[in-house]
Amino acid sequence: MAKIIAIANQKGGVGKTTTAINLAASLAVLEKKTLLIDADPQANATSGIGFDPRNVKASIYECIINEVEPRDATLQTETPNLDLIPAHIDLVGAEIEMINLQNREKMMKACLEKVRDQYDFIIIDCSPSLGLITVNALTAADSVIVPVQCEYFALEGLGKLLNTIKIVQTRLNTELEIEGILLTMFDSRLRLSNQVVEEVKTHFQTMVFDTIIQRNTRLGEAPSHGQSIIMHDVNSTGAINYLNLAREILQKNNLTQIPTEDKIINVENVEEN
Repeated sequence: MAKIIAIANQKGGVGKTTTAINLAASLAVLEKKTLLIDADPQANATSGIGFDPRNVKASIYECIINEVEPRDATLQTETPNLDLIPAHIDLVGAEIEMINLQNREKMMKACLEKVRDQYDFIIIDCSPSLGLITVNALTAADSVIVPVQCEYFALEGLGKLLNTIKIVQTRLNTELEIEGILLTMFDSRLRLSNQVVEEVKTHFQTMVFDTIIQRNTRLGEAPSHGQSIIMHDVNSTGAINYLNLAREILQKNNLTQIPTEDKIINVENVEEN
């Protein structure tokens, strides 16, 4: 039975899609059967993993609105263990079409329940809004990851998102948890980045992931090649960051057991290159 994780923040440019693609790919590389859902009309996760949204025959829109079976919209990616249900620009109109429907907030949940037992993880890339599609994603999810960029105004709007999550928890999905707050676009050379890390950790403490996603040229290049960072350059800082995030999530969910002695690197035994 898959754990469903939504990647959400109504603020744009915080690394939502980058996180969705690369976390899903990292979980897949770690031998977890993973499904990536592109729930953003911009379809950046779809193009970023190697598919042209204009050529998509069935998307998450058809699954929600026209009740197309999820398996009929599922595409295999070049990464073993990673599948995709793509998005299309038609998703823009979905909220209007859903507005008068019964249980409109639970339509994505009903869709994903049909394939949930086929995967270990389902990762949902949400749009940069708090509209009905994002509410659907949060209602379907077991937990939510909130990316926060290490820049000025980092906490702007975060209160509104957390309030939306609380409303969903109260009215629609009592099981929804915050998987963690993920700090992205970190540049250790900038004092501001370090200040933001301190501020977010002070405010949210254990809710913040230990893994921090650093600024990385290869990470920015990967979507233009239609690849995850794992497929583009597995030795890059970005790939290492997202693999560490995937491992942290697996450990948090007791899905991997790493002996304590294996977690400790003995500096004396590390050979200098």
